[in-house]
Amino acid sequence: MTVVEPAPHPHPRHTAAATPPLAARTGAVGGSPVREILAVTARPEVINFAGGLPAPELFDREGIAAAFHDVFAETPAQALQYSTTEGEPSLRAGLAARMSARGLPTDAGDLLVTTGSQQGLSLLATALLDPGDTVLVEDPCYLAALQAFGLAGARVVAVPGDADGVDPRALEELVTRERPKLFYTVPTFQNPTGRTLPAERRAAVAEVAARCGVWIVEDDPYGELRYDGERVPWIASYPGAEDRTVLLGSFSKVMAPGLRLGWLRAPAALRRACAVAKQAADLHTPTVNQLAAARCLAGLDAHVTRVRDVYRERRDAMLAGLAEALPDGSTWNRPQGGMFLWARLPGSYDTTALLPKVVRHNVAYVPGAPFYAGEPDRSTLRLCFVTQTPEEIGEGLRRLGEGLRG
Repeated sequence: MTVVEPAPHPHPRHTAAATPPLAARTGAVGGSPVREILAVTARPEVINFAGGLPAPELFDREGIAAAFHDVFAETPAQALQYSTTEGEPSLRAGLAARMSARGLPTDAGDLLVTTGSQQGLSLLATALLDPGDTVLVEDPCYLAALQAFGLAGARVVAVPGDADGVDPRALEELVTRERPKLFYTVPTFQNPTGRTLPAERRAAVAEVAARCGVWIVEDDPYGELRYDGERVPWIASYPGAEDRTVLLGSFSKVMAPGLRLGWLRAPAALRRACAVAKQAADLHTPTVNQLAAARCLAGLDAHVTRVRDVYRERRDAMLAGLAEALPDGSTWNRPQGGMFLWARLPGSYDTTALLPKVVRHNVAYVPGAPFYAGEPDRSTLRLCFVTQTPEEIGEGLRRLGEGLRG
C-alpha cells in the first residue's frame, strides 16, 4: 500500500516588528561637531586648526616606551591583572604629591583615576544628576561637557561672563533662581576661549558655592601649559570650596592622550559614588597604563617645560599673523597658555556657513556656535595653535584669509 505523505504546511509569513527605540536622550544630544570636522578635514594637505590635538612629534616616545618596558620587566603579573577601581596606589600617590606641591594638600585616598578626564565628567553626571536637574556652565563652554550633561538629561543654563570669564554676580543670581546641582568651569586656559579666570573671581565663585549650596566641577586639563604670567591657584584651594569642589585632571595634554588617563579629586561621599559608577562602566582604568604613567611622573616637569617652549613659539606665530588673515573689525584674545585662541569676526559673518568655503582652501577651524548652551554668537571661531609648526601656521593663516575673503 502506498502511503501518501501530507503536503507540508507552508511557513506562515511573519512581518518583523520594529525594534524598541533608542533612549530619548540619544536623540536630544548630537555628536561632536569638532569630531565631524576632523573627519572631513583628515586629508594631509589640510592645515587643521580645528582639533584640540597635542603635537605628536613632542610626545616623549622614548620615555614612555622605557616606562612600559620596565613595567613588563619588573611587574608583569601586576601590569596584566585587574586593578582596584580607585586606581593604582603608585600613580595616586604621585599625583597627590604633585597637587600638594602646587598648593592643594591632597592624599592618595582623595583621588580616583579615570579613563581620561572625560570619563570623570560622565561619572559625575551619573553620580550627581537626575533627569531634569539644572547645570550651570560658562558661556561658551567645553563641547564634551555639554554632551555629558545632556546625556544625563540635565537642563543646561549658561552663566554670562566677559573676557576674564564667568561673572560671579551673575553666577549667584542664577544659583539662587535656578537651584542647580553644579557649576562646571574650565577656569585656566579655557576651552574654547583660552581665557583664565582671575584670582579674585575664583575666590568669589568659591564664596557663592559655599553660601548658596552648589557643587563646583573644576576641569583643569591645560593648567600646566602656561607661557606667560603667574600661576593662579585652583578654585578648590579657596576658602569655602573645600567640601564642594571636584577637581578634574588629565595626562592627555602633557603626556599623551592615547594613554587615556585622567583623575578626579573629590570629597569622600561623592568620590565613592563616582567609584560605584566607574565599576558599572569599566571596572578600572587599564593597569599597565597607570603603572607606566606613574614611572613617567619623575621626568614630567622637564618634559612639560620642553613642550611649553615649543607651544609658546606657536602661539606667538598665530598671534603675529591674525591681523592679516582676519577681516577688518575682527577681535581676538592673547591666551597666557593652553591650546586655543578665540576670535570674533564682524557681526555679518557666520563662521558655520563659511567653513565649507574655507575648507576648500585646505585649512580648517571650529565655528564658535556649537560651544554655546544658550544663544550662540555665530561670528566666533576657535583656532588651535599647538599642532602645527610656525611655518605651517603662517601658511594656514594665509589660506584662512583667502577663504574668508572668498
